[in-house]
Order: sequence, then structure tokens, then C-alpha cells
Amino acid sequence: MINAMSVDVEDYFHVSAFETCIGRDQWDRLPLRVEQNTSRILELFAEAGVKATFFMLGWVAERAPGLVREIVHEGHELASHGYEHVRVSRQNRHQFAEDVRRTKRLLEDLGGTEVLGYRAASYSINRDNLWALDVLREEGHRYSSSIYPIRHDLYGMPQAPRFPFRVGGEDGIVEVPITTARVAGRRFPGGGGGYFRLLPYRFYRRMLMGVNRGDGEPGVFYFHPWEIDPEQPRQHQASARSRFRHYINLGRMEGRLKRLLRDFRWGRMDEVFLGREYPVVPLEVLRGE
Repeated sequence: MINAMSVDVEDYFHVSAFETCIGRDQWDRLPLRVEQNTSRILELFAEAGVKATFFMLGWVAERAPGLVREIVHEGHELASHGYEHVRVSRQNRHQFAEDVRRTKRLLEDLGGTEVLGYRAASYSINRDNLWALDVLREEGHRYSSSIYPIRHDLYGMPQAPRFPFRVGGEDGIVEVPITTARVAGRRFPGGGGGYFRLLPYRFYRRMLMGVNRGDGEPGVFYFHPWEIDPEQPRQHQASARSRFRHYINLGRMEGRLKRLLRDFRWGRMDEVFLGREYPVVPLEVLRGE
């Protein structure tokens, strides 16, 4: 079973948890660490013989065009994470379409390759803005990985399927949800992020093995360049909850990632998920109606 490895290419100050204490007008005055951290990730992938998908912010791509070209040159998939990490829930249809179009063109111009995939900031496509999936299809994206089918205080669509599906019809976009595992009869986050740093590695390994062997499905793993950077500037003005989620076990992340790369087979999102048949899920089901 080949699972999908993905990286959300954003810097420490882009995260939604810090948006109340780091204004967008400050971004250009802060030290940019995403380039060096992503280059380190490319080294780790090369050592493990892994190809992955990099969901890149347009804001980062404009400031690090060499990094975009390096990702493509190394054989990884280049995909979109939107331009400026604005949650879809804070955009109307027109604003979202402009953001998607701008970022896709930018990445394709810099990378010299077609951009097929999209991941929303903070998994912010939900039951109230499913029109965003139509926009992505209209703008030329073939798949989205923007729904996390769990309950969470910041995001989540627990009524969504756990595994890939088409939205609305046979010509609808493919949505590839972030991986969840069945634990004690409930869905548990199994796709990476802070949970991967918080919980024992063996627990995560067991969950992914359960998805591969029990469900017979490939998993989706995601992380961010700032997660392998324990020396990043600390945001002491953020809430205690945000600081805990962001900083927990940063120093252990690279070691755990190496184990994960070694223990499972990994590939790009497009190669793992495109070209397959998926069930069509009506919008009414996704809205929970």
C-alpha cells in the first residue's frame, strides 16, 4: 500500500492560531524560515527515496521562487495552498475564485508544471461553503484535500466520508479527506499535524496500519516546514492553547518523521489518488441534511 505524503508549505507566522497576534502587515518584516526548513525536508525525502506533494502558499512562492523550482526538479508534486492562508470561511465566492486563480497561475509560471491539487487553509471548506469545490473544478483543479472528517474546535466535517469521493456528480472534483482512524468506535485524527507530535509514535503507526490493512485504503499524512524547526521565534502573546498546539514536541518531529518515512511506503497525492473511480456524494449528505 502506497500512502500519500504531503507538506503544507507555510511559515510559522502564517498559521491561523497566530493570526490575532501577528498581523499580515508584519509578515515581510519577520525572518523567513520556510525556505531553509523546506530544503531540509527535501533532503529527508531524498534520503528516504520518497516523492511527496507540496501544497505551497503563493505568498511563499513569490519570495522563494528557487524553492518552487527545486521541488519540481526533485520530482515532487507542486500543489496550491492558496495565496495568503486566508480561510475559505472568510471569503465569498468571488474572493475565493480570485485567490485560487491567482495562486494557480503563479505556481504554474514558476514551476513550469500544471497544478492539479488544492488544500484550503486550516481545512476550512465545510458544510456552509461547499460552493468552493465547484470553484476549484471550474478553475482547473482536479482534486482537493481540504476536508478533515472529524469534530474539532477549529475545523472539521464529521459527516463527510473518511475516504476519497467525488462531489455532487460524475464530473465533480475529487475530494481526498485527511486520514482518520477508528478508535473505540469513533473517528480519530490520523493524518499528522499536532496530533502526530503529541501522541506516541507507535500509536500513530498502529492507526495507519489499521487504515491500510483493515480499511484497505491509502492514508494521507501532512505536516508543515515549521514543525521541524524548534529554534523558530516564540510567540509569547498567543494563547496558552495555541502555544501548546504549535510548540509541543517540535524537537522530536524530525526523528519521528524519519521513522514514518522508513516504516511505510509513500508517494505523491496525484499518483496515489487520481485515475481511480470514487463514489459520488451528494451535497445534501455533506451538509448533513
